[in-house]
Amino acid sequence: LWAGCQVVHIPYVANLLVLVTSIMYGNPLLILASVAIVGLWAGCQVVHIPYVANLLVLVTSIMYGNPLLILASVAIVGLWAGCQVVHIPYVANLLVLVTSIMYVGCHSSLVLREEQALGRGERPPGEDGRDGSASGEGAAAPPETLRKEDALQFPLLGSASLFTLYMAFKFFDKNTVNMIISVYFGLVGCAALTVTFSPLLGAMLPKYFTDKKIVKEIKISHPLPIFLGGESPWDFSIDATYADILSFIGSIAFSAVYLKTKHWALNNVLGISFCLQGIERFSLGTYKIGAILLVGLFFYDIFWVFGTDVMVTVAKNLDGPIKILFPRSLVPNAETGKIELSLLGLGDIVIPGFFLALLLRFDAHNSDLPYFPTDLHAKFPKPYFHSALIAYVAGLATTLFVMIQFNAAQPALLYLVPACLGSSLLCAIVRGELQALFDYSEEEEEEEKKDEKDVASKKKD
Repeated sequence: LWAGCQVVHIPYVANLLVLVTSIMYGNPLLILASVAIVGLWAGCQVVHIPYVANLLVLVTSIMYGNPLLILASVAIVGLWAGCQVVHIPYVANLLVLVTSIMYVGCHSSLVLREEQALGRGERPPGEDGRDGSASGEGAAAPPETLRKEDALQFPLLGSASLFTLYMAFKFFDKNTVNMIISVYFGLVGCAALTVTFSPLLGAMLPKYFTDKKIVKEIKISHPLPIFLGGESPWDFSIDATYADILSFIGSIAFSAVYLKTKHWALNNVLGISFCLQGIERFSLGTYKIGAILLVGLFFYDIFWVFGTDVMVTVAKNLDGPIKILFPRSLVPNAETGKIELSLLGLGDIVIPGFFLALLLRFDAHNSDLPYFPTDLHAKFPKPYFHSALIAYVAGLATTLFVMIQFNAAQPALLYLVPACLGSSLLCAIVRGELQALFDYSEEEEEEEKKDEKDVASKKKD
């Protein structure tokens, strides 16, 4: 083609596509993605390509890897942007957006496997002359996991917090309460946005911005009891790249605009960031602890929605990013001048998300997926995760159906908990892995038991 096109006329589109395909020959989807990038860049200059299709295909091609993970990532951005200018039926919007958040968040949580391995003292093969062998020296701190006691107390603490908010709205000025809560979520939102967008910013900027770091240890002692102030000293140490700092500055600006405008689309950015970071960073530890948490919150949700008006009152009055909002119509209401919105609480995404992320890591464990390096696009069987995800979507759809049919608020966990627990147990029974599922643990129990035995043997000696 290089020689022929100099002496013979070859249509430039065919020339371009075949030449690029030939250069990139190998993985067919990788070839297709590469051709799509060049083809869309050139084609949209001479031929009208609908911008939504152009954007989705181009971004998907650039991010080629796990097709469903790519599609979910694109769906999150596409639905967030699209529903502001095009009417998308809110039921379809809700189901697709929440499913996409769940898929991306759970796959991002695979990084916990690497952190847990580092916490056990393991190292990547070839690092410091070790071949991934365990060593107690220099082991990184393992990620936090939920304890059984915490899971049992969670519904009680949640109930206390919920009722406190209810009383605050009942006896204090609504605007003042919302202002205090908004400032708090604005600060927390800065952290969530920074962690969410820093990797994207680092990928787009020159390597200098990810290599250069600012490291400073800041620890402040405090006299408060542990249940009020946590362990002393407070650790405010800084370990950030230039990309992190730029992302943090942008997050501050974003949060300031949100606090000023309270626009529903900005609320959703914060809400989605909370969901993604929560699911990615938090471990339930074991299947049993996850089941205890879900069952406890199952009764919590039913009581506060059906038994009282507390949950509905707080959800309607609380003006903060603790929910994701879905426009029912883009035409403002004639009386209020605002568009009508439906909502879904973040708890109905994050709590089941913790459980599904645990199941995905169990699938990775069953498949002997290497701990190092973490590959979010790694292909391995995911029977527990996929069955639970399908059941979750079915449970969410049932919630919406009952809510619309009876025109009344529904406790989503009433449908989601049986769906998640039932699907995972059924999958384990069918595969004959029920005991393996119950025995799976991401805690450090084995090492602790070993240390206790060592101490006991020394005392005997």
